[in-house]
Amino acid sequence: MTTAQLNAARRGEVEHVFSLPHTPGAVSAVRRRIRPVLTDWNLAADIAEDVLLVVSELLTNAIVHALPPATLRLSRSQVDRYRAIRVEVTDMGPVPVAGPSASTVDPDEHGRGLGIVTTLAARCGVRVHSGGTSRWAELQFGRS
Repeated sequence: MTTAQLNAARRGEVEHVFSLPHTPGAVSAVRRRIRPVLTDWNLAADIAEDVLLVVSELLTNAIVHALPPATLRLSRSQVDRYRAIRVEVTDMGPVPVAGPSASTVDPDEHGRGLGIVTTLAARCGVRVHSGGTSRWAELQFGRS
């Protein structure tokens, strides 16, 4: 994130877009970049941690299972009578399966990410479109 983007975030912007480098360490780097945004939005610590966890899971899913590039869109909005944070990761669609089959992957190490997202989110889903695949989640955090 550039200094200008950080300054914009501090002025109360309600949407931020981050490109995801398709490299090791990308998820932790993006988490560090969005933490000031969540702080600026005055989220309670537990909500901010839930948002960071959802971001981590959706970004990891894009790095492991999808073709680059990937983009994170983070926004706050009004959903019904509640305020919400929307996390959306768009990638270029699934990577062709070339590794071990799902049945040989250790379930203790992989496969829980989208379940975590579903548990933390008030709403979530997947949208396939001409620009790729978007996985999104909305976390509600207070009445307006």
